[in-house]
Amino acid sequence: MQARRTSKKRSAIYEALCNTTAHPSAEQIYTQLKPSIPDLSLGTVYRNLNVLIQDGLIITVGNVNGEERYDAITSDHPHFVCTKCGRVNDVFLDLSINKRYSNVEELTGGKVKGHSLSYFGLCKNCCE
Repeated sequence: MQARRTSKKRSAIYEALCNTTAHPSAEQIYTQLKPSIPDLSLGTVYRNLNVLIQDGLIITVGNVNGEERYDAITSDHPHFVCTKCGRVNDVFLDLSINKRYSNVEELTGGKVKGHSLSYFGLCKNCCE
């Protein structure tokens, strides 16, 4: 398989994700980058996010308040999603999930490649 060409726009999108813990949507990334990249389109952001996912450089956190959200931390880890404001936080717990992969594989006969786990509730700011 031939390596993909790197583009300035894709690099800027990836860098924006690497430099935040906010788990932004495509629209938020577009709004952030548009002033410095005037010819950037929302479609370009979506296409490049899909390429970054395919290349294993980012993951999708899932749909939060109608928008897909993205994360540059690709290791298996849960997220806490505030159901009021939509804030998404990384949660780093020792869940020993990898030990459970073999149990899931035994039950299903399949091969586990990863998992996704999210907790939902009110964040600290929304509880106040």
